[in-house]
Parts: sequence; C-alpha cells; structure tokens
Amino acid sequence: MDVYYVYILEVIAKNGKRNFYTGYTNNLYRRWHEHRNGTGAKFCRGKKKIELKYFETYQNRKEAMRRELEIKTFSRKEKRELIKSVIDKIK
Repeated sequence: MDVYYVYILEVIAKNGKRNFYTGYTNNLYRRWHEHRNGTGAKFCRGKKKIELKYFETYQNRKEAMRRELEIKTFSRKEKRELIKSVIDKIK
C-alpha cells in the first residue's frame, strides 16, 4: 500500500524572513533532506534553515495532490492555524 504525504516547511532566509513551502511526496524523510541539502525545490535552495512544520498522509497520489493545491491557496494565517491545530492536539 502506498502512502503519500502533504507537508508544510517553514523556510527561513539568511535575512530572517520566514515563508512556508507546501509540497507532496511518497517519501517524507527523503524529500525533507533534499530540501535541506539544496537538491529539492528551488524555493528552498540557499536558505538558512528549513523546518518541517506539518504533514498529512493520504492513500493515493491524486488525493495528496488535491490537498497540496488546496493548502497552497491558504493565506499565511490559515497555514499557521493549520500547523497550530496539530500542536494543540499534542498538548
């Protein structure tokens, strides 16, 4: 059975500016390392710090792609609230 992940990274530039990057993959660990090592998306290359802040799992690629596109339309505030919702569940 395949598992796909939709994830949000917090990308911190050398000047301290923070942005979110949203993507999907079938291997979260590998993809996170690609982003951190500069071999992932161009958006993440040369950044000071890249942190995995959130992820969801899906049973097929189509669902993961749909959710990725949905999250990409979220405002910065909505993405923060999504991340916070998981943190609040852990507490």
